[in-house]
Amino acid sequence: AGADTVKRAVELDAASRFQEALVCYQEGIGLLLQALRATKDEAKKHHYRQKISEYMTRAEDIKKHIEKEKQDSQYHKQIRIEDNATGFGYEKLFQEYLTEIVSEVWVEDPYIRHVHQARRYSLINLLQLYNFLRFCEMLVKGPCRVKTIHLLTSCDEGSGKSQQISGLEEIQQSLRNYGVTLEIAFSSSIHDREIRFNNGWMIKIGRGLDYFKKPQGRFSIGYCDFDLRPCHETTVDIFHTKHTKKM
Repeated sequence: AGADTVKRAVELDAASRFQEALVCYQEGIGLLLQALRATKDEAKKHHYRQKISEYMTRAEDIKKHIEKEKQDSQYHKQIRIEDNATGFGYEKLFQEYLTEIVSEVWVEDPYIRHVHQARRYSLINLLQLYNFLRFCEMLVKGPCRVKTIHLLTSCDEGSGKSQQISGLEEIQQSLRNYGVTLEIAFSSSIHDREIRFNNGWMIKIGRGLDYFKKPQGRFSIGYCDFDLRPCHETTVDIFHTKHTKKM
């Protein structure tokens, strides 16, 4: 398993996918260390030590390269989510960047609101509001210490407006119980979708937070666990800047 993991790390490294390569190097090194401790064969021990040393050196070089890109505001990582892909819950995308120093988050997404289905169903789809709620739950769990979330979205039309505002106010009140302030603003011209953290990370998702497909039913796999929910095709771009702009 360790050999396969570091092999993948080398492939990602050669493709200049440094952040992913670093994760694989770290996982592979951990697995090789386990193998080193388990073996009594001196020749194998020597081989493992040599490889671990090589991979640790390369991992440190990649760390320095990534850190320099951050300092130069040139860091850019892109993730392509294929149609019907699974395993892309919010933790998968965001947890790496939610360090303990994150205390403020900005969310710009025009569709944090109700989506009306065809009239014949006489139902209101709450998925976008639930997606935002799920994102907020992730922030509350940590390890970051978020105190303020700024949401900029568009206002729903017609009868959906009062329901949108009611839903957002309920989320707002619930967050207060966890010491988190949700500031809500509306814009009729917002088009961009991006999420920013005050540690300098900025994530742009082509479909915003709403990149999950509608579950087949309330009791289908993936309804509760977003890692198991099929996704729409979209692209995620991740940047790091020295200063996070404010609204």
